[in-house]
Amino acid sequence: MEEYNPNRKSERKLKIAIAVLSALTFVLGFMYFREYQRNQKIESLSSTQKDDLNRATAKLDSISKQLDAKIIEINRLGGNVAELVKAKEQLEADKASLASSENFTMKKYDRKIRKYVALLGQKDKELIRLRKENGILAAKNDSLSKEAKNLLEGIGFAQKALSDSANRNKELVERSREIESRNRELAEKVSQAAALKAENINVYAISSKGKESEGGSYRSKKVDKIRVTFYLQENSLTTKEAKVIFMKIIDPSGLTVSDMNTGSGTFTFKGKEQTFTARQKILYDDSHQTVEFIYSKGSAYKEGRHTIELYSEGYLIGDGVFDVR
Repeated sequence: MEEYNPNRKSERKLKIAIAVLSALTFVLGFMYFREYQRNQKIESLSSTQKDDLNRATAKLDSISKQLDAKIIEINRLGGNVAELVKAKEQLEADKASLASSENFTMKKYDRKIRKYVALLGQKDKELIRLRKENGILAAKNDSLSKEAKNLLEGIGFAQKALSDSANRNKELVERSREIESRNRELAEKVSQAAALKAENINVYAISSKGKESEGGSYRSKKVDKIRVTFYLQENSLTTKEAKVIFMKIIDPSGLTVSDMNTGSGTFTFKGKEQTFTARQKILYDDSHQTVEFIYSKGSAYKEGRHTIELYSEGYLIGDGVFDVR
């Protein structure tokens, strides 16, 4: 196995550093050489050419600053600066070309400078127009600002009035809801108080021979029909009118005894559909009247406890039980 030598790691770092320094030396040398070439070119120019070069450079720098100023102002006033931006890009290219041109002539750059100066003159006229238009717009905007301020104040007053009205309406709505809720509660209490009440619910078994038994517990073979009797409590709140009473017989398994062919059906209780065994329409007269159901199942009852439930007008009005053994 090769032994670890810490000196090797240092050698690698040293080599990398030397490579980086060599690259930097090359880049700096190249840049120095380029600058040296440029200076040599300038030095090779005649005294007149040097003066012309410096003059052209100064004029281009001056035009560049004017272009920058006009781009900023025209853009601020909402004018189109695309032509100026394009001219600015071309001017920078001309300046770069000027610095490296071996065949520089002032005549050539005079033509370029005259074009830039002519463009600046055109843009001066455009600026005068834009300043005038913006002066008119400023006056209009001032007038509109005053109108807008007045309008906003009017809107503020209207919103405050609407807000006050909305708050009053909100209070009225909340008060109305409270009253409506109380009315519903009161109506529910009145409805419950006025609901029918079945009492003394008795279940009798009738055999196939017509013999009736009582007691609440019956042998299966002795039950051919059942007779359910009960009283309706007197209640002055209950309207004297026709009432429908539904009877449910629930066997020991929890199923409702029913046969649609013999009068069974469905009704709604607390928003859910329920199956009833039999139904009867009576005329309630507030006289502690007796109501009777006689129901024939048509088959044997299951052994166990059966429950009788009575419903009317959305309420459970009474219940009872009987056993089959």
